[in-house]
Order: sequence, then C-alpha cells, then structure tokens
Amino acid sequence: MATLLLRLAAPLQSWGADSKFEIRKTDREPTKSGVVGLLAAALGLRRDEADALQELGQLRFAVRVDREGSLLVDFHTAGNPTPAEVEKARAARKAPLPPYVTKRQYLSDAIFLAGLESADRALLERLEQALRRPAFPLFLGRRSCPPTMPLCLGIREGKLLDALRSEPPQAADGARTSCRIVIDADPGQPGAVPKRDLPLSFSPIHRQYGYRAVEERAVGLRPAGAAEALEETEHDPFTELR
Repeated sequence: MATLLLRLAAPLQSWGADSKFEIRKTDREPTKSGVVGLLAAALGLRRDEADALQELGQLRFAVRVDREGSLLVDFHTAGNPTPAEVEKARAARKAPLPPYVTKRQYLSDAIFLAGLESADRALLERLEQALRRPAFPLFLGRRSCPPTMPLCLGIREGKLLDALRSEPPQAADGARTSCRIVIDADPGQPGAVPKRDLPLSFSPIHRQYGYRAVEERAVGLRPAGAAEALEETEHDPFTELR
C-alpha cells in the first residue's frame, strides 16, 4: 500500500459540495470530488470519461487540516446591461434584464495536506508525473484559485492515515500539536456520515455525484524541531500559463 501526498495551499480556495443558484458555498476542507477533478485535469481527461473518473474515485482519500483559514464572501454580479442595451429596452418599452447576483464563499490562507491511497503504485506514479507536468492548468476548486508550490509532495510507503500522521506540518506559522483529519470510512463504521461527494460524471450536460462515508478525527502532529522549519512559498498565479 502507498499514499500520494498533495499540499493544497493558496491565498484563496473554494471546495463546493453544495453550490447552487445564488449562494456558492465552500466546505471547510477540500472535497474528494474537487481533488479528483484536479487529478483529471492533470491527466488531461475529458469531462465525460466516466471509466477513468471511476478509477480515480476509488482511491481512498483523506485531508489533514494544517491551517483552517478564514471564510471570505465575494459579492459577485454578472450581466450588467450596457448603456446601449438600456436604451434599446426603453425604446421597446421593456425593462432591461437585471444583473445576476451571487455570493461566493472562499477559504482564505488555508493549508491542507491531502492523501490518496492505493495498492496500485503504478497508478500513483502516473498521477505524480501528471501533477508535476499537468495537461491542463490546475486550480483549487475554482479557476480563480491557482495553487502555490509545491503542490505534489510525492509518494509515501504505507497506509493513508499513517502517511498523514507522520508528514511534518505544512504551515510554518504556529506551534499546533494536533489537527483534524477528514477521511474516507466504511458506510457502517461508527461515527461515519454520508456525504454526496463522489464524482460519477463531470459532464456539463449532466453532472452526477454519489455518496461516500466520511469520518472526522483529531490527530497529533510531529513535535516542533523534529523536522526542518518550513519555508513560505512564493505565489505566482501565472506559473501555469507559461
């Protein structure tokens, strides 16, 4: 068994498991559907490649919250009528169409350690190579949220939970000794709750999501001084465009 580790950090992230209509929410941590979408973009998959998407969805997934971040709400408008459109509507004795207003939530300055476990090491190696040389630009939930580097931390031998427990903290701004982990669980496991976050199809015509069971638990972090101090990474949103 092996685990691929990702460092998900950026000035803004947004992981919407329930994003409909005028209020676009974000979860407190990255969703499995969002991370699978990131992997699919790295591999260059099309949105309707259901078989490849199912293979990625079968990976056991977990997230360690190294820095919770703070909630930011963006008041967003689209479709404001131009002066010409307003005059045209008046000439036709019609009211111009009102702008479409949404409230979009983001996590500001959050840092997460995500892990993907598989017995198929070749699959993890293929994902690692794709993340280092992605086919499409990568984003943390929305296109306005490019990640800071490093994104891919590589493959660790061992099970998912062990890898998340032993990896040094990714946030260099505190002396936390514990954090929370959200991890895939068996449906009948005590404390597990269902979450509609299993991607079945990203087709823009009909997106489909199934349910997965998740469990949240608290774990201890590696004591301070056990590893070299972490350095802040430079954020360059245009890296993927070069």
